[in-house]
Amino acid sequence: MLIPKKVKYRKTHRARNAHLGIATRNFLLSFGTIGLKAMEGGEITSRQIEAARRTMSRCTKRGGKIWIKIFPHKPITRKAAEVPMGSGKGSLDHYVADIKAGTVMFEMGGLPEVEARKALQLAAHKLPVKCKIITNEI
Repeated sequence: MLIPKKVKYRKTHRARNAHLGIATRNFLLSFGTIGLKAMEGGEITSRQIEAARRTMSRCTKRGGKIWIKIFPHKPITRKAAEVPMGSGKGSLDHYVADIKAGTVMFEMGGLPEVEARKALQLAAHKLPVKCKIITNEI
């Protein structure tokens, strides 16, 4: 799973509206010929990113190249079950990536388009946001 190697602050403020709005960067294909674009904003956990990556690589039988263009930098904390209010912020639970609408999350190259579309469609089912498959054709 993806986690940061080193962080300046272990726990941060949540910033619950960071995924609102439309992406102003990372909204075009950069590396591959086909990609998966988010149609709505949200938080994607490192487990969900890994599940989508595994699905794509298994579907393509390790063929072609896959680029993951998102990374989970944001730490999410949880308090244990049945713990009373107060006594500070909870301990670190997992990391998420904030995704704005229009962000390209995955790209693929070196595969026939039909095979790549099938792999990206299966990966989209693993993610909590609505997705669209895009190509760099004019």
